[in-house]
Amino acid sequence: MLTKKQLDLLDFIHTRLQKDGVPPSFDEMKVALDLRSKSGIHRLITALEERGFIRRLAHRARAIEIIRLPDSLGNAAQTAEASSSTPEPANQVSAPAMIAAMELPVMGRIAAGVPIEAINQVSHQVAVPASMLSAQGQHFALEVRGDSMIEAGINDGDIVVIRETAVADNGDVVVALVEGQEATLKRIYRKGSTIALEAANPAYETRRYPQDQVKVQGRLVGLIRTY
Repeated sequence: MLTKKQLDLLDFIHTRLQKDGVPPSFDEMKVALDLRSKSGIHRLITALEERGFIRRLAHRARAIEIIRLPDSLGNAAQTAEASSSTPEPANQVSAPAMIAAMELPVMGRIAAGVPIEAINQVSHQVAVPASMLSAQGQHFALEVRGDSMIEAGINDGDIVVIRETAVADNGDVVVALVEGQEATLKRIYRKGSTIALEAANPAYETRRYPQDQVKVQGRLVGLIRTY
């Protein structure tokens, strides 16, 4: 038997996995269950794992697999999917309801507009689907400030996922460090000894620098948006 809190948490995790494909964070679980601290969530997660309802994958942040559901939740899921021609058994999940999510450091804010101060401090962590990350290289995330990349689909407030690299092809969206002091998110183009940092908004001018004044710190590989 599960307690009401354990059942509520399992239901919340299952619903989020079905909806978003990514398990909720401990903070989101804490808010959803109206608990005062994350330690209570840790205890509930441990209890669910000990009872064989979930499995946590080692060395992966926010990676939770639902192994089975109690009859009360399984029946609810079956009712919601009654239109299916081959409904699953009530106490089983059709496939491992888990997509690994990696926690990346958000290294502050990056200007999609006029360059801002160089990024060098972690402000918080963000969960990113592992499928968004390449097998090689380190990754980090930045919060976008400004509207100069809106025609590339990058809006103010978005979180961009960056793979660390010093190499980029013409047309790539990169994090560029200008004169060792300012960082900006732009498309990069090289011509001779000059580097152009081009916005994706006609309201902003393309900025050109001698190549020794621009250092590529990473290339855009993904984007996360909260509505």
